[in-house]
Formats: sequence, structure tokens, C-alpha cells
Amino acid sequence: MPLTDEDVREILRIIDESDLSELRIDTDGFSLHVVKGDRPATESPSAGKRSAPSEPAPQGEAEQPSPDPEASGLTTIEAPMLGTFYRAQEPGKPPFVEVGSRVEPDTIVCIIEVMKMMNSVPAGVSGTVAEVLPDNAELVEYGQPLFRVKSS
Repeated sequence: MPLTDEDVREILRIIDESDLSELRIDTDGFSLHVVKGDRPATESPSAGKRSAPSEPAPQGEAEQPSPDPEASGLTTIEAPMLGTFYRAQEPGKPPFVEVGSRVEPDTIVCIIEVMKMMNSVPAGVSGTVAEVLPDNAELVEYGQPLFRVKSS
């Protein structure tokens, strides 16, 4: 089901009224990438990379570097789009995957809802789920880490 002009206008209204600076939607036969602000068109977003906080750590507390998941043998499954993250097909149903679940590249790990369209997210990797990062029904952004998978 392709998006209508009205759907696109609604998406643009939502991003305009939100704190988001970027939105990417990819569906069958349709791709939309919106960047809000003054970022030059040639600048490319780095998916899954977050900038360091601008506030310094309180004095007396050394900031601990977070361990790189890839260095510890974990692969990150990232959100392919902005939307609401759901762990199960519907309320009351068991989650698609749990920590310890075995996944293959085509295993559905979650659903991301965008404008009442449910988008299944495949693992894209083989391994065992080591972490589920967002809470159920949490808004996730494009490129945000969703799962960490121990490759096997």
C-alpha cells in the first residue's frame, strides 16, 4: 500500500512539530528522507552513531567509555526507520524474540509502526539475541540500536 500525498503531508507535519531532526521511511516503491534544520545537503548522517554529550562529567567522576559492542563480538540490529517499536505482533502475544533466542537473517525480531503501517524488521544476521535495547511501545529513531546479537 503506497503512501498518499496526504500521508506525506501528515509525516511532514509530525516531524515539524517534533524534536526530531531527521526522518527516513522506506516502503515498497517509496522512499522518503526528511532533514530538518540547516545541515548541508552533502553531509551524510551516520546511522546508529550518537554524538557525545556536550556536558562535561561531574568533577571527581571519570567518564567510563562504553564498551564497543562490535569489539565484544556483538552485532547491532538498528532501526530501519523512525516509528513506534513493538516487541510482539499484538498486545498479549509473546515477543518475537527474547534474550537467548536464536535468530537467522530472515527472523522477524520486532515491528515498527509508522502512521498505522506495521513494518516487520528482520534480524539480518545469524546468532543469539544478547540484548533488547528499547522498551516496548517506545519511539525509536532511524539508525537507533534495537538489539545486540552474539554471532555464531
